[in-house]
Amino acid sequence: MNKNQTWLLVGLGVSLAIAGFLSPFASKSPDGLDRVAEDLKFKEKEAEKPISGQLPFAQVFQEYAVKGVPETIATPLAGIIGTVVTFGLAWGVGKLTIRPKNNNSSDPE
Repeated sequence: MNKNQTWLLVGLGVSLAIAGFLSPFASKSPDGLDRVAEDLKFKEKEAEKPISGQLPFAQVFQEYAVKGVPETIATPLAGIIGTVVTFGLAWGVGKLTIRPKNNNSSDPE
C-alpha cells in the first residue's frame, strides 16, 4: 500500500469515526434556512408536501436520522451512510477526471 492509499484510508476512518461518534451530540436546534424561516416568520408558508419528501432517500432518512432504527443509533447510522456516499461520489468523480499517468519516456515535459 502506498502513502496516498494510507492517507486515504486514515482520512476515511477519521471521517467515519466523527460521523458515528460525534453526530449524536449535534444541536437539535433549527439550522440554516429553518432558523431564518422561524426568525422572519415565514415558516407557515412551507409546502405541506415538499419535493424533497418525494425523493427515494426520503423514505429512509428523516431529519438526519434513519427511519425504522432505534433512536440511539439512527443519527450515527445516517452520518456514517452520508459519509460513505459522499466519499464514494468524490472518489468516483476523481477516478473519472484524473488522467492516468503515461509512463512513456519519450514524452517531453
